[in-house]
Amino acid sequence: MTATRDITLTVNGERISRSVPVRTNLVDFLRNELGLTGSHIGCEHGMCGACTLEVGGVSVRGCLMLAVQADGEDVTTIEGLSESGRVKALQAAFHERNALQCGYCTPGMLATAIEYIEGGGSADRAAIRDNISGNYCRCTGYQSIVDAIADVIEGRAGVTLPEGRAGA
Repeated sequence: MTATRDITLTVNGERISRSVPVRTNLVDFLRNELGLTGSHIGCEHGMCGACTLEVGGVSVRGCLMLAVQADGEDVTTIEGLSESGRVKALQAAFHERNALQCGYCTPGMLATAIEYIEGGGSADRAAIRDNISGNYCRCTGYQSIVDAIADVIEGRAGVTLPEGRAGA
């Protein structure tokens, strides 16, 4: 018999209560229970970054965190980041710089990058590369991703971030 636990969390601003198997990871819960399929499952070992999302305002690997560990937390997926406008400038810069190809890594890259930008990260390319080093991309070669992040930090993305956000 599979042990379950009742959890209540806020996902993209909506309070959610469910009974979940205690061994269900957060990204599987979000995808399978809530239909939020933007965060991808890649390596399932926390190495690729495809499942990166925010819990309590901090980026985490959704494959390494159990859904029960998110009980009482605020969770923001790529859908929530997009709907809020927080990644609007990044999305525009990724498009302008062709910083996405297959798009599989993009949600995790955006979640990682917005935390860096909002945390006051610099436009120094080496610092950006270091920050995204935990996110694996097989298509772009990273240069366009680094350039897109730098563009937003330098305010060259052509789109401004929502009021109160750094990087515009």
